[in-house]
Amino acid sequence: MPASDSATPSSTALAELAFSPHGGPEATIATGNAVLAGVAAADAICCVLVGLRHRGTDHRGAADFLAEVTGDRQLGRQLRELIDFKDLAHYGVENIRTQRAKAALRRARTLVEAARSAIA
Repeated sequence: MPASDSATPSSTALAELAFSPHGGPEATIATGNAVLAGVAAADAICCVLVGLRHRGTDHRGAADFLAEVTGDRQLGRQLRELIDFKDLAHYGVENIRTQRAKAALRRARTLVEAARSAIA
């Protein structure tokens, strides 16, 4: 199915499916999936535009690379702020609050939409 097809599942679909307005482990799972969706979207954007993606142990470097490749500092900031949730969402012992999960989902959606535009 083409990326522009409205029946194509969203890259954030798993994150949105897991999200619960009541918080708890669902918000943490949703945030973790949002982080993964955002990183995948950033990789797709960079690969489409320059044929490369960021490689390295510093995930924040991917945000700098995205901003450099796209010339869009705001997009890089969205990824950087999303990556800030990564450790807590994937390795934290406490659940993420609902408001923070909503913020992560918004950032992931922004990045996924930018990827769709780059691919189109």
